[in-house]
Amino acid sequence: MIEWLFTFLVFYLLYKLIFDFILPVSRASAHIKNKMNEMNQQQQNNYASSETKANSRANSNADEYIDYEEIK
Repeated sequence: MIEWLFTFLVFYLLYKLIFDFILPVSRASAHIKNKMNEMNQQQQNNYASSETKANSRANSNADEYIDYEEIK
């Protein structure tokens, strides 16, 4: 009888450990990892679009030449 109660207690504690601690922690870490990946992707997209805008401005300003005189 005591062995049966001890076995039941061990299985119950393992169940509680897995479903109340390990699974929520793993889900939360996966969620955080996904959010970090989304933020990195968004940051890369913003960088690429700003780089494209800077290149287009540089190309449009390349036709304009400002005469430079050195002052001594």
